[in-house]
Amino acid sequence: MRVARYAAAALVLALAGCSSDDPGAGPGPTPSPSDTPSSSAPTTSDSPSPSSSSAPGTELDWRPVPGPVRDSVTAGGGWTVIVKNDGASWDLDGPQKSTGGREPGFRVSDALLDADWAVVVLQDKTEQQPSRAQVTELSTGRTFTIDGRSDVPTTNGGTWALGDGRLLHATVSKGAYCLASVDLASQTSTLGWCAPKRHGFNGAHVTPAGDSVLSFDSGRPSCRTLMALDGADATPFDGVPDCRAWDGLRTADGAVWSVIPDEHRIEEAHFYATTPDGQQDLGPGTAGTLVWCAGAAWFVRDPQQEGDPAALVRWTAADGPSVAYESPGGRAFLSAPRCGGDAITVTAMAGQGDEQVTAALS
Repeated sequence: MRVARYAAAALVLALAGCSSDDPGAGPGPTPSPSDTPSSSAPTTSDSPSPSSSSAPGTELDWRPVPGPVRDSVTAGGGWTVIVKNDGASWDLDGPQKSTGGREPGFRVSDALLDADWAVVVLQDKTEQQPSRAQVTELSTGRTFTIDGRSDVPTTNGGTWALGDGRLLHATVSKGAYCLASVDLASQTSTLGWCAPKRHGFNGAHVTPAGDSVLSFDSGRPSCRTLMALDGADATPFDGVPDCRAWDGLRTADGAVWSVIPDEHRIEEAHFYATTPDGQQDLGPGTAGTLVWCAGAAWFVRDPQQEGDPAALVRWTAADGPSVAYESPGGRAFLSAPRCGGDAITVTAMAGQGDEQVTAALS
């Protein structure tokens, strides 16, 4: 089933990461089931007390995305990034020009879009060469590449994130696995936080409140810790149970994050928000689907019982969580939502029909 293949692919991407122990070799230690506490994370109860689990509904004008559902589309600001043929080719379409193409031996691993920039990341299929990011400034059509020859080079695979005019990517420095930040306007790269020995990271997020990653060690089982990054400094998220974290991003007054309640069902997460008023219980969700877009956090919730639709949940500090979209009926699965700056796009695979829809957020 396409639904099963889509879910498996999403989980593999969520697990991918590298280690400071063997930076030249592809993926290193990956998050795995863990009940072992870590001294690097704060100690709390395993089940934060909910303070809110419902909120007024969110009314959005969802519109079908033209073209086949099998093509992954990210839309916003009159632009679309379209990834075709399972990542073999891509197109950037917009009001001024259209670009795209294919590169033999590489596939698209990430397609990122905001109000000012489009970034298409190409990964070597053999996992031997560093990844390449094709960057387009939307207002001018200016393009440039970030790759293994940049002043802070890329590495094979690793996490990527776009926001606030900056691009985050993994790099290797003096044997350590690190996070680099590129100021896209000036094309200036800065080396940031480096993971300790025998640690890796993935799941980078950029929000107006700051950067974050999911750090994990090489233990079997592995211990996972959400880290708030400020330059080369990293601080564990406050209030997250030891070793059980998965998704996490920073907000103006706190964070949105998830844990895995049952380590034998790693795809099933439970989401929370940390605010000045305490913790809000946002309910169950799907691991690896949290994004920040247009002032809100978004994540997918798989059907909770037979006959339920899959849902896209939106959270803001002012309104709490609300269901922003529900899939067609039948057995259903949603992709992680894709932010285009002022719009959000989601793909639904469902027994009663697949669809790819987008909604403007401003």
